[in-house]
Amino acid sequence: MAVLVAVLAMALAACSREYPQSALHPTADFGDQIDVLFRTIFWWAVGVFVIVEAALLFVLFRYRDRPGAADPKRVHGHTLLEVAWTLAPAVVLVFIAVPTIRTIFRTEAAPPADALTVEVIGHQWWWEFRYPDLGLVTANEMHVPQGRAVVLSMTSEDVIHSFWAPKLGGKRDVLPGRTTRIVFTPDSIGEVYGQCAEFCGESHANMRFRVMVDAPEVFALWADRQLQPAVPVDSLDEPLRQGAQVYLTKGCLACHAITGVSAGVLGPNLTHVGSRTTIASGILPNTPEGLTRWLRNPVGEKPGSLMPQIPLTDDEMALLVAYLQSLN
Repeated sequence: MAVLVAVLAMALAACSREYPQSALHPTADFGDQIDVLFRTIFWWAVGVFVIVEAALLFVLFRYRDRPGAADPKRVHGHTLLEVAWTLAPAVVLVFIAVPTIRTIFRTEAAPPADALTVEVIGHQWWWEFRYPDLGLVTANEMHVPQGRAVVLSMTSEDVIHSFWAPKLGGKRDVLPGRTTRIVFTPDSIGEVYGQCAEFCGESHANMRFRVMVDAPEVFALWADRQLQPAVPVDSLDEPLRQGAQVYLTKGCLACHAITGVSAGVLGPNLTHVGSRTTIASGILPNTPEGLTRWLRNPVGEKPGSLMPQIPLTDDEMALLVAYLQSLN
């Protein structure tokens, strides 16, 4: 009965719905390669498990104690068996090594000439995405076109981070002073979740990001809109002009950039922040309520955050939120 309960418990534990950061449902060629390797080794492991357990059960049954039976002959050393159980794991390792090395070479192959390059810069605790070929900069939400190879060229501004979007492929450490790389071709349109996978301080768990895989024409439209500068403050209608004045006079411009308005470099680029689905590196929805919550208490929402809590009246907060939401 206990064995049956244990088997049922393991079966139930193996049943789960698809989670946003599951690596078992890849949506890019890099992830497909890892998935094939994982499943291949898994089934080989099942075969080894069955063989070993079958041999164990045979020995337990064949040489079990029987009433009236004489003690078995004691054997001290058996060269053939010792050689066999030394070679068997070596053979298993060879079978694992061959597809593993093949997968490494496939995932590290040189990208095609028309690949899209995205420079990924890790900060405590947010992600900066630069598109050098397109001349645009964004934060925490990366857009890429379906069916086109993407090269992520990654480095860190401060400590060691690790870029990991499980559905796209393997993770890579993001190191200060060094550049690491991932090459993948997304094959499914949709939103892919990711996060930092290397402990990097108080808000490591809050260092999240999204990868938006768009149809090629949708990506081109997104890129064109991202290249547009923000509307000049003098050209804004009220009360957006008042919100821009709050942005300019309350210290926001010292850290953040809005093309044509401010040129801060410490925080995320806000030129088109209103077009993003989340804020604060993916921990809050980009809604008036979410943005207000973040601006009211950034350190409370993200412990260790370098963004200071700026005292604003309710009216100033509403004006600033409306202005930032209009940057889309």
